[in-house]
Amino acid sequence: MRAVLAALLVVHGLIHFMGFAKAFGFAELPQLRQRVSRPMGVLWLVAGLLILVAAFLPWRAFWVVGLLAVVASQAAIVSSWADAKFGTLINVVALAAVVYAFAARGQVSLAAEYAADVARALRSPNAHGIVAEADLQRLPQPLQNYLRVTGAVGQPRPSNVRARWKGRIRGAATDPWMGFTAEQFNTYGPSPSRLFLMDTTMKGLPVDVFHRFVGDAATFRVRLLSLFPLVDAKGPEMNRSETVTLFNDMCMLAPGALADPAIRWDSVDALSARAAYTRGPETISAELRFAASGMLVDFISDDRSRASPDGNSFTRLRWTTPVREARSFGPFRLVARGEARWHAPDTPGFAYVEMELLDVAYNVAVP
Repeated sequence: MRAVLAALLVVHGLIHFMGFAKAFGFAELPQLRQRVSRPMGVLWLVAGLLILVAAFLPWRAFWVVGLLAVVASQAAIVSSWADAKFGTLINVVALAAVVYAFAARGQVSLAAEYAADVARALRSPNAHGIVAEADLQRLPQPLQNYLRVTGAVGQPRPSNVRARWKGRIRGAATDPWMGFTAEQFNTYGPSPSRLFLMDTTMKGLPVDVFHRFVGDAATFRVRLLSLFPLVDAKGPEMNRSETVTLFNDMCMLAPGALADPAIRWDSVDALSARAAYTRGPETISAELRFAASGMLVDFISDDRSRASPDGNSFTRLRWTTPVREARSFGPFRLVARGEARWHAPDTPGFAYVEMELLDVAYNVAVP
């Protein structure tokens, strides 16, 4: 969609140069029958340049320059209405793109809310010590092995983590897959938080997804074309579910945080351990399973709920995140690919999301 819009704007912008050429006598251009004064010729030139610049800008800047371009272009068109009135159709398309760009990346967008939340989190104290061998002694043996093989021992404890993902997602086992990209920012400490912003498409139309867990409340919002709400999930079940997801992120992305004394661990067998994790009023449990190599291979919890399509109701189901393909990210070795699965009673589980970790950074400071 963006490539088509860019091509349309390039052609539209180049046509504006005809008004400039007509005004300054650079070409006869018989198709422009009306006289174009030199001041209006400058306006045609400025509008054309603005349109060309807007064609190649990202959405976060497009809405500002695009709006200026549409206003200048339409003013020029009105001055030569008989010859140029059909350019109004392109400006209507450009204006619709401006509205979408503002909704997607302007001050009222989910992306702007995500950025503001990250900025606030970065202003919080960033205190952390080193994960030492002594911190591992109280942990079950498979968890000790995991922290060693991931490289967490000897590294600073994570106070925050920023990650980028790509993958695909679907609502149900029979639904088509939708590709996505996502950015995530989590914090750890007395009140851990989770921010997860996803861009995907549904039937060719852009969709924004924002998981936000800050303070006492977790929310899950989905907007079609960045304007039309599809899901607005919140409430006690959402809080509990996001507590599970926050702990799952910790296991996958920030193994060093698992040495926190506030997490209660129990041994299950040589390759698995069970945890009880508390955040605020919520305490959830999960079982972690490991390979003989020490790497995590699965995370299992019965404390997460699947939201209905409108986000107004929840169903508690078993939730698992089998993972694979360990990869090096700086000094750490982390699982780089995985999926999340729902398991309804007496039915086979199905994967509703598949993800690949692109990059990760720890203890990010204020830029």
